[in-house]
Amino acid sequence: MAVDTTGLKATELVRLLNSTPLGTVISDREIYRHRDCAGYRISADSKHKTLSLVRYVAWLVDLRHGPPQGRQSRDYEEHKEAARDRNARLSAKGRDIGNIPEVIDPERKKFCAENFQAFCENYFRETFTMPWSNDHLKVIARIEQAVLHGGLFAMAMPRGAGKSSLTESACLWAMLYGHREFVVLIGATETAALETLESIKTELEDNELLLEDFPEAVYPISCLNGISNRCKGQLCNGKRTRISWTANEIVLPTIADSKASGAVIRVAGITGRIRGMKFKRPDKARPVRPSFVIIDDPQTTESANSFEQTRKRVRVLAGDVLGLAGPGQKISGIMPCTVIHPGDMADQILNRQKHPDWNGERTKMVYKFPSNEKLWEQYTEIRAESLRRHGDLREATTFYTANRKALDEGAEVAWEARFNHDEVSALQHAMNLKLQDEAAFWSEYQNEPLPSHTGDEEMVSGDEIMQKLNGIQRAEIPAECSYVTMHIDIQKKLLFYVVTAWSDGFSGSVIDYGTYPEQYRRVFTLRDARPSLQDIMPSLSLEAAVYSGLDFLANKLCGNEWRRSDGAIMKIGRCLIDANWGFSTDIVYQFCRQSVHSEVLVPGHGRYVGASSLSFAALPKRPGDKRGLNWYMRKGDKRSIRHIAYDANFWKSFVHSRLKVPIGDKGCLTIFGNQPEFHRTFAEHLTAEYFVKTQGRGRTVDEWKLRPEASDNHWLDGLTGCAVGASILGVTLPEIGEAGFRRKREQICLSELQRQRWAEKAKQGLM
Repeated sequence: MAVDTTGLKATELVRLLNSTPLGTVISDREIYRHRDCAGYRISADSKHKTLSLVRYVAWLVDLRHGPPQGRQSRDYEEHKEAARDRNARLSAKGRDIGNIPEVIDPERKKFCAENFQAFCENYFRETFTMPWSNDHLKVIARIEQAVLHGGLFAMAMPRGAGKSSLTESACLWAMLYGHREFVVLIGATETAALETLESIKTELEDNELLLEDFPEAVYPISCLNGISNRCKGQLCNGKRTRISWTANEIVLPTIADSKASGAVIRVAGITGRIRGMKFKRPDKARPVRPSFVIIDDPQTTESANSFEQTRKRVRVLAGDVLGLAGPGQKISGIMPCTVIHPGDMADQILNRQKHPDWNGERTKMVYKFPSNEKLWEQYTEIRAESLRRHGDLREATTFYTANRKALDEGAEVAWEARFNHDEVSALQHAMNLKLQDEAAFWSEYQNEPLPSHTGDEEMVSGDEIMQKLNGIQRAEIPAECSYVTMHIDIQKKLLFYVVTAWSDGFSGSVIDYGTYPEQYRRVFTLRDARPSLQDIMPSLSLEAAVYSGLDFLANKLCGNEWRRSDGAIMKIGRCLIDANWGFSTDIVYQFCRQSVHSEVLVPGHGRYVGASSLSFAALPKRPGDKRGLNWYMRKGDKRSIRHIAYDANFWKSFVHSRLKVPIGDKGCLTIFGNQPEFHRTFAEHLTAEYFVKTQGRGRTVDEWKLRPEASDNHWLDGLTGCAVGASILGVTLPEIGEAGFRRKREQICLSELQRQRWAEKAKQGLM
């Protein structure tokens, strides 16, 4: 079929070119694009509707083999490459921040390099607006020492004194001048630490003075315009800044000749992941470990009230935090804190006797209170009336102004510039805070929190306990005592025991106490006990080791003959064994059932009976129960052995009452020997708890709690169990008797009753 190649339509030209053995070589779209590029040079008519095959081939040859400057078009791949290059140039131009601006005030920057006070005053004028107090200057000097030369510093400052602002400024000062290249910020929780990091970010983004004098660190941050996604691609004169701006980390830009280049700040909660922190600096091609740590208020109200949480946080601080710098290196740090409760984490770290390495500094709002108490009582009344009448302090302030000299007499305030607009002095401000909430004032502003309990004034102290010695040899029973009881307290490492002798009126004497395995140190704690049960019986399981230890103590003490001062021989009448531990409950019951001393052994369960709980006296009696003074003996449903349950709160108060009774009086409890220091650890156990008087269900109850600063109370539990054992044997205190329990009715013979009636009638002449 003949084809006219001088006048082909576009579709006909495509069919013709694709009809060769080469197959498909072109498409309609390419033909139309070539027609538009070549114009009339390949057209067969004036209307540009048909194409000439010969002209088209000639145009293609010229396009392919002609000189470059003569081309009118480029192929598709070349077009894409050009577009890619153009976009890359535009992108790089947008990501490159160009040259770093010059420092506006080099003299100011140099002056503050090693002067932390000047740094705060010059660059944070909006934050530190009031004159410094002597306490502020002391704290600033300590922070400066820690940053420049190393060391640890804990500071407790009044609420609102600026400790958080000082620590944030210290963090920026350490990083911007290159004093520290890796700073870790630790809070009570990770959320709290993140809030502090956000405050630091705000300063880096919005503080114009920092931008003026530290452009090498702050200018790249300002170029982000708050968009953290720009960090990865940011360039400075063609080089990556490697800046990082995440939720829990800041990495300052890597800039040549910048002292802050690549400095890192990272946050964590004190109970979170802290160990093993490190960062590999790209400019130095080496990993760096933290060299400066800021622990900002490392405890919460909940943790301060918990002995276990307090101990855990102190341990994390000593181990994980202080080990951040790595092997062979010492970390520097500051810890702003608030003492919430006596013996909490802050209180312990600030104690220079226990933690001298932290150089604790405890500042106050008022160092000396005014001496004119009567005049301040009048101020208190006027203040209350002014608040009720006007809702403000106008009348109180007027009275204070008129009598200021007399009211200020004897007072010493830490920060004279601190008071509100409706007050005229720092002392008035402090006293208003004290009147508003005295407990919060002593905790938040004086760093000397009031005890959270009310029983200390009624409790016996450790020194008083050590003086209650009877001079009798160890293991010897006083002549007036007729009963001997014992208690074994079970712990995973040790078994603690106490042996006590009692008289009928609950006068008593501790005749022996100790541990198994025996500790050959006078001062020790359960945590550092050596040897432990596992040390002397490494091949046994924990349960088997406890069973073996109980067997040893029972054979040694329950099988022992105890000699009284008058020569009489006595044996232990009742031995309670702590059965409250989950892992040991079944072991205790099994041992009490199988032991050759089973007639005196009994599992004991101390119950926490608070004011809201049902008292032992109100508990329903079951068949077979034996009841006593806030205790009952009962046979369990699943175990074929009786056990003792007792009100632990009541009996701890009972024991402490016996310790308070002077020597020589009835109901006094003494300790063997004549060397007070020998019993120091024992006395610490007995004073490891305090009580809170609580009301509920129409009664007042002493609720006992472990002190946060205490560690062991096991001999207190043992002495309490001994007192319960004495009550089981029939020992009573005349003033208490068996109060709360129904006494047995006196049995009277009916014939005797009838005889008495006849005698009464005969006396009256009725018979």
